Amino acid sequence: METVPPAVDLVLGASACCLACVFTNPLEVVKTRLQLQGELQARGTYPRPYHGFIASVAAVARADGLWGLQKGLAAGLLYQGLMNGVRFYCYSLACQAGLTQQPGGTVVAGAVAGALGAFVGSPAYLIKTQLQAQTVAAVAVGHQHNHQGQLYGGLTDCMVKIWRQEGPLALYKGLGPAYLRLGPHTILSMLFWDELRKLAGRAQHKGT
Repeated sequence: METVPPAVDLVLGASACCLACVFTNPLEVVKTRLQLQGELQARGTYPRPYHGFIASVAAVARADGLWGLQKGLAAGLLYQGLMNGVRFYCYSLACQAGLTQQPGGTVVAGAVAGALGAFVGSPAYLIKTQLQAQTVAAVAVGHQHNHQGQLYGGLTDCMVKIWRQEGPLALYKGLGPAYLRLGPHTILSMLFWDELRKLAGRAQHKGT
């Protein structure tokens, strides 16, 4: 693998994940709609405009047009750029400092880099989710789309309310599209990152 400075890894990592996001954002839109559908309502007591992956894609396209499948893309790109730029930069710094050569160093470096990336990217992720959920009233989902107020008082409160009102399986809503997005997104991100690193490495060698 080509060796590049941490600052270059920041740019390359952010760019690679942003490129992948362009291809996988429609899956994220579908996942968001499925997860918010029937929020805090017992199963079978609410209309379900979204049924599975293919039908949900069609429902989004009918309601919002084909471009509706790219809702929240700008926020998604910002999120991917911030989160993964920080991730790759911090991990590259750890490699450069020799931390990853120590016992358990790879785990520590990965955990710290991931946590910092998630912290930096969290605001953009929130905005992305709000934009992806926004649609016409006929197929709107969740209580948050029209900003009627705060429903949850934190992680535990949210989990307990969902469990009690929707059942334990509701915690896995959108699992199919989530997996379908994560798999291609990870593959494309690493593919783009590897190719960009090779280009950067060759350019670096030519300049020396």
